[in-house]
Amino acid sequence: MSGIIGKKIGMTAIFDDDGKNVPCTIIEAGPCIVTQVKTKENDGYEAIQLAYEDKKEKHTTKALKGHFSKAGISPKKIIKEFTRFEAGHQKKLKDVLKVDIFIEGEFIDVVGISKGKGFQGVVKRYNFKGVNDATHGQHNRLRAPGSIGASSYPSRVFKGMRMAGRMGGNRVKMINLKVLKILPEENLLIVKGSVPGPNGSYLIVERWS
Repeated sequence: MSGIIGKKIGMTAIFDDDGKNVPCTIIEAGPCIVTQVKTKENDGYEAIQLAYEDKKEKHTTKALKGHFSKAGISPKKIIKEFTRFEAGHQKKLKDVLKVDIFIEGEFIDVVGISKGKGFQGVVKRYNFKGVNDATHGQHNRLRAPGSIGASSYPSRVFKGMRMAGRMGGNRVKMINLKVLKILPEENLLIVKGSVPGPNGSYLIVERWS
């Protein structure tokens, strides 16, 4: 698996060759710089570490300052590891990866943090029907969860019971998204469909070699 770090710019729609209006997401993919190359001899496994987007030095911890100064680059905001790259494409320290590592028409995976929705009830969180269908032991309360457990035996609520709680803010992977267009001069990647997270959120774009 190889890939790059990026940022969600927003959604739009384009027309394909058949004249269909296709919803798509614009991702700023890179440029990313190699900050560390891990080897089996030194680290026990092979991987490369990529960093994305400049960060002010005053907002960087001393540990990260030392890490970046050892690599000879300025501090960055996001650091991620990628464990495998294509044969014959070994990366070296300070190598810069851009959106041109992708090919139009190929399929990729995109990982991001979904939008946080706060504390939500069972109707929004789990699509409970509410009082209209009178399910889950519900009576006379429009959006309440209704019955949640048995009587004297087992006298407890089983783990995994669907109840109100925090919703969103989870790590989500969208798989097999088609690359519709690449704009190398602007480091933009246009993929079919939606990806998790709000505009401006950071993403990991993976391609399988």
